[in-house]
Amino acid sequence: MKKIFILSILILMGCSSAELVDNWKDPDIVIFYANKVLLVGMTQNEEARTDFESRLKSEFDQRGIEAMRSIDLFDVAFTNTKRTEKELDDVERSLLDKDFDAILLTKITGSENRQSFRQSVAKWNNQNNRFRDDYLRHQDIYYDDEYYENFTVYHAETSLYCICEGKERALIWRGNIEITDPNNIAKTVNDYVKLVVVAMEEQDLIFHKEEKDEVTGL
Repeated sequence: MKKIFILSILILMGCSSAELVDNWKDPDIVIFYANKVLLVGMTQNEEARTDFESRLKSEFDQRGIEAMRSIDLFDVAFTNTKRTEKELDDVERSLLDKDFDAILLTKITGSENRQSFRQSVAKWNNQNNRFRDDYLRHQDIYYDDEYYENFTVYHAETSLYCICEGKERALIWRGNIEITDPNNIAKTVNDYVKLVVVAMEEQDLIFHKEEKDEVTGL
């Protein structure tokens, strides 16, 4: 079933600089709805971050789902220095107070083979199952100039976290995406956003396919 899902994504995307390599979804989640989502793109490239979060927000806007870019919420000082566990707990609490119920976090993780990614899947149940932990582990992306040194093939992860009140603020879905043409930022961002939207729609996560009328088929 998983292979069929990934194949369908590749067929829908056609010729693209972004390819879904693998993905994981919480088996206890069938359908996930969100009313207000924080969009976070972790990268040193401010232009790419702004473009990515803006394009992603546009997809949410078109579907009538409220979303906010992290560039409109996090100030420069926040991303330029390391944050503590306590500070990120405070961020999650402030998001709850502002009626957010989900975070969509995207980051470039570097260059690694698919076998390493599959091995890491087995560890997801024990680590990085909260936005706070994921952010803590990868926050060097914002300011470490050597983070991507000598990388020629990029791998990215997009993770969906529920921060709903009364529920465990944990990982719902994560997709590993390979970027094959990182030099063309505009095309890469566009392809990546389209792929994420299609992947989430296929799994009934925030985006949901419109149901057709059983009689007319429309």
